[in-house]
Amino acid sequence: MTAALETKGLAKQFGALVVANNIDFQLEPGARHALIGPNGAGKTTFVNLITGRLSPSAGRILLNGADITALRQEERVRRGLGRTFQINTLFKGLSVLENVCLAVSEHAGTGGQKFGLVGAQRAVVERSFVLLERMGLADDAGRLVKELPYGKQRLVEIAIALGLDPSVLLLDEPAAGVPSAENRIILDVIAQLPASVAVLIIEHDMELVFRFAQRITVLVQGAILMEGTQAEIAADARVREVYLGERQHD
Repeated sequence: MTAALETKGLAKQFGALVVANNIDFQLEPGARHALIGPNGAGKTTFVNLITGRLSPSAGRILLNGADITALRQEERVRRGLGRTFQINTLFKGLSVLENVCLAVSEHAGTGGQKFGLVGAQRAVVERSFVLLERMGLADDAGRLVKELPYGKQRLVEIAIALGLDPSVLLLDEPAAGVPSAENRIILDVIAQLPASVAVLIIEHDMELVFRFAQRITVLVQGAILMEGTQAEIAADARVREVYLGERQHD
């Protein structure tokens, strides 16, 4: 089976500083996979290489079997690669519905029209409402994004990413900055993402990781330390030492 996303020998360095070191990674179709690691492990760098924000020094990136290494960010999105960011990038002075309509309209090829015409595009609006209902945000459709609590803003960002109809979705710390009381809403929404979408979550919150992931990859100093099931990751002494801060005692 062709991997939904694959990297082969992916590397990045700035002068003598190596920030991604020969990373071989596979995300299977429909996977629920987590990427974890201590601060400075290179997780966001890895995502930026995959999405095209950074160009690799070496290696290849494949999306559904096609080499996308040389493609620009927007071309990767059109091919089915979606992402969210650690800090959301929403239009906070626009409504929730308008934010999602912009993404859906772009995917439909009508993004070049004047924004004032978006509301007249029935198919765009209907699709956007479906996404908001999936996120539990239908009642907030007319509210300005800046009026929403931060947890709901993160859900709007996920709705926007889904509006681009990705086959692979990268969620970069979706619960970052979200009050603990709102975490469960985000967890529930992530758990209900379409099975057709392969999801890679980059996260340090282990409760979220263990609720979500079927497989987990551990990144340390820009290289993969190990990959395995939840049980294998939790039992590995190296992971406990470098990530959980535990040390073996003789």
